[in-house]
Amino acid sequence: MNVITCHQLTKTHGRKKALNGLNLSIEENTMTGLIGRNGAGKTTLLKIMAGFWKKTAGDVRVLDKDPFNNLFVSANIIYVDDQLGFPNTLRLKEILEQGKRFYRQWDMAFAQRLFDYFQFDPRDIHEHLSKGRKSTFNMIFGLASRSPITLFDEPTTGMDLATRKDIYRVLLRDYMAYPRTIIISSHHLNEIENILENVLLVDRGKDMLHRSIDELKTYARQVSGNTALVMQWAQDVNIIHQEHQYDDFAFVVVENNLSTAKWNQAKQLGLTLSGVTPSDLCLYLTEQKQGGIDHVLHYN
Repeated sequence: MNVITCHQLTKTHGRKKALNGLNLSIEENTMTGLIGRNGAGKTTLLKIMAGFWKKTAGDVRVLDKDPFNNLFVSANIIYVDDQLGFPNTLRLKEILEQGKRFYRQWDMAFAQRLFDYFQFDPRDIHEHLSKGRKSTFNMIFGLASRSPITLFDEPTTGMDLATRKDIYRVLLRDYMAYPRTIIISSHHLNEIENILENVLLVDRGKDMLHRSIDELKTYARQVSGNTALVMQWAQDVNIIHQEHQYDDFAFVVVENNLSTAKWNQAKQLGLTLSGVTPSDLCLYLTEQKQGGIDHVLHYN
C-alpha cells in the first residue's frame, strides 16, 4: 500500500521552482533514501509531506489526505532536521518526557537507553548543545516517537563519524524491529546505502530515478582503457558520464542494458568493465554537464 503519493507536484518560491512536476509513490513500511545535491528540492519535498508547506500545484497525498495543516497526518508523522527546536524552558530529560504526550507509540525506555549511551546530561538545554549533539538528540527523539511515517532531513549534520555509524546502526535495527515508513534525505548516499531498501534521486525539483538499492547497484557499468578505443566503442551508446584522466586513458559510464555482443566487443578491444557504486551513479546523473568539473578546466 502506498502511504505517500505525489503527482506533478510543484512548489515555487518567488520565481524559483523548488519542485517542478515531481512524481513519486512511497510504500508502507519501507526505508527510502531521498538523494540529491544541495538545492535539489529534498527539504521542500519533505516539508510538504509533513504538512508544513503548501504545494503550489499538482497533488500530494499522505495517508490518502492532503497533508497541509491536517491534524490526522500530523498525528502520524514526524519531521526531524538539524533545525528542530525545543522550548528553552525544558531541559533535555523533560523534552523526552513530553514526547509521550504527542506520540502514541513513544518508547520512553528506548529513548532513555539512547540518551544514556550518548552521554547526555538530563539538565542540559537543547539550545546550548553543539550542532552535532543537537542532531544526535533530535535523532533520539525522532526514533523514539516510532511515528508511522518518519522523515529525517539530513539528520546527521555535525555528527562525528563514530556517532553517525552508531546512529545508522540504531536506525536500521529499530526499523527492523518496528517497521514503519522512513525517508532519510542525504547527499551522502555512500554512508547510508547499506541500510536502505529504495533510493529516490531528485535533481532541480524533478524525480530522476526511483529504484531499489539492489537495482541501483547494477544500473550502470564503467568501461575504461585507451582513450581512442573507449571513444570508438562508446560512439553509438548513451553515455551517462565520461572522463579523460590523462592523455591515453579514459572511462565512460553507461547503462547496464546493452547487448551481450556490445559488452563482448569491449572485452575484445581490451577495455576493462567494472561496476559503478550507487553513490557515484547519483553524482554522475545529476552533474551539470557530461564530464563534470573537467569541462571548465583548461590549462596550457
